Amino acid sequence: MSIALQYCHITVNDLDESLAFYCDGLGLEMRNDVASGGFRWVTLGSPTQPGLELVLSEPHAGRSQADGDALQELLTKGVLPMLVFSTDDVDATFERVRAAGGEVLQEPIDQPWGPRDCAYRDPSGNMIRIQQQVKA
Repeated sequence: MSIALQYCHITVNDLDESLAFYCDGLGLEMRNDVASGGFRWVTLGSPTQPGLELVLSEPHAGRSQADGDALQELLTKGVLPMLVFSTDDVDATFERVRAAGGEVLQEPIDQPWGPRDCAYRDPSGNMIRIQQQVKA
């Protein structure tokens, strides 16, 4: 038996604005764009992980009004769980994300626990960390 993560959901305020950030800034590719019930779900992925997709959706997509409102409040506060990406060149990735309009929270630094990393907020306020393992 094997098991693997297939989808990871990211709540965003504006799908098109978020697509620009995740595709242009992080270099992910759009895999699917599905409309249903007045909302859209967009999946993104990386060629290096063909079996894993990020699903972007708005707070009220597929949820009750009360649940969507609660999720919107958490998104607005910037307290939803962060995403951590890995790269083989954190400095080049940092510059690419900054050029795509990412809100810089931390420029690349060497962390005492091992990786070199940086941090951004996506256009909806989600924290994104990008790390590179430093070779010993």
